Amino acid sequence: MAEQIQSPGRGIFWMVVTGLCFVAVTALVKFLGPRIPAPESAFLRYLLGLIFLLPLARRVAATRLTARQWRLVSLRALFHSVAVALWFFAMTRISIAEVTAMNYLNPVYVTVLAVLFLGERLAFRRVLAIVAALLGALLILRPGFRELDAGHLAMLLTALFFSGSYLLAKILSGELSAAVVVTALSVGVMLGLAPLALMVWVWPTVWELLVLLAVAFFATAGHYTMTLAFAAAPVTVTQPATFLQLVWAVALGAAAFGEPVDPWVIAGGSLIMAAVIFITWREAVLKRRVTPLVSETKH
Repeated sequence: MAEQIQSPGRGIFWMVVTGLCFVAVTALVKFLGPRIPAPESAFLRYLLGLIFLLPLARRVAATRLTARQWRLVSLRALFHSVAVALWFFAMTRISIAEVTAMNYLNPVYVTVLAVLFLGERLAFRRVLAIVAALLGALLILRPGFRELDAGHLAMLLTALFFSGSYLLAKILSGELSAAVVVTALSVGVMLGLAPLALMVWVWPTVWELLVLLAVAFFATAGHYTMTLAFAAAPVTVTQPATFLQLVWAVALGAAAFGEPVDPWVIAGGSLIMAAVIFITWREAVLKRRVTPLVSETKH
């Protein structure tokens, strides 16, 4: 382990791979299009994702949760279900670059929620970083200067619900193994989305199922490579590499989907990412970890 911690190059490499995996998830969902309703797409993503968790089944089945842990697991599944459904909806409405840039708000929301619910102290410099991140969001949205889409509102709510899910995961990870936390989330989100999916059900084609299977694969692979990045280098080293996701998202949106390159989205996303990097650095200096990496709150 000591060797891995002293390998910043390896940590950056795995975080770059993580970013590519999550951009692939975004692109595949965009490619899938709006024919399959968002709750159904999200439900199928988690149903198919269980295939990759089968090796953990025996270990998870042997775990006994307390009543309190069941409540926390259930609440997290509820938050995550809403967030994932909103994210899939946003992907059918706004550009890949906008979704990626607004997703950078997740760690900022976590910082604020940690103050409200976990008693974290918020120093003046971190307040300024949060204000800068919110200004970045305003640059992306530009209310009053252009017509906002329902997808923009969906992404604002997505970041909020993902942040709530992350904080609950932080509590659970101190009590349960990673295998149990991840599997409980996957099963819980699948069950949480099932009623919504059935209400709007459209039978997917074999091709659409294959696309969703690829979504599940890249999402699972992204979380795995992210753990490799954590093991190889400190978060202050790997966090800046997540900014490349915005670069790839802009390039992919323009090349594959004909989305115009919006300098305001790039500027806003850059400002938010700079604020997140600063908050992460300050927490490292203070030797505590509350704010997640951008990728940690992903679907």
